[in-house]
Amino acid sequence: MAKGILGKKLGMTQIFTQDGKLVPVTVIEAGNSVVLQNKTVENDGYNAVQLGFGTVKDKKVTSPMKGHFAKAGVKPVKLIKEIRLTEASEYTIGQEIGVDIFTEGEIVDVTGTAKGKGFAGVIKRWNFRRGPMAHGSKSHREPGSMGPRMSGGGGKVFKGKKLPGRMGNQKVTVQRLTVVRVDAERNLILIKGGIPGPKGSFMMIKNTVKPKK
Repeated sequence: MAKGILGKKLGMTQIFTQDGKLVPVTVIEAGNSVVLQNKTVENDGYNAVQLGFGTVKDKKVTSPMKGHFAKAGVKPVKLIKEIRLTEASEYTIGQEIGVDIFTEGEIVDVTGTAKGKGFAGVIKRWNFRRGPMAHGSKSHREPGSMGPRMSGGGGKVFKGKKLPGRMGNQKVTVQRLTVVRVDAERNLILIKGGIPGPKGSFMMIKNTVKPKK
């Protein structure tokens, strides 16, 4: 069965293995994720488990969500995510899931929200080359041609063309990352390498969907 927890990125550091190798790791505070709801094919059309994580002030919780939390018998949480399952969930509502569901050396997938970079041009966003920088050039950092010539009403810009726009601030999943260390007492999990998102951002850690390369 698929398994996963929610957590908050604390930052990056480095540790030494027993054989003296230096390993860069990302430290994630993955406190107990609470089970809010079990979804089934019969009731919802698919199997999934709904997890909650983090704390939130009561005044920021809407009335429908207060009822949802009360039904599960848990305190309001800030982050709610679902994990799709192939079979019905084995978890019970209100159950807390800790970092100890993962072990050192296990391969996981981490999903987070990448850092937002604001509005960016094509050079920064898509690594376009700039145009000639001579005085006669009117296109130093312009995106260039927009599309083909078409008769009967002019041309058009095809969907998917790389243009200026918002950069970052999108959901990103990094696959096949290795769990280096699990600290169940402090609810910390150390994962090799970098993961998407700034410090303090929330993310989901799941067992990988690609166990073999």
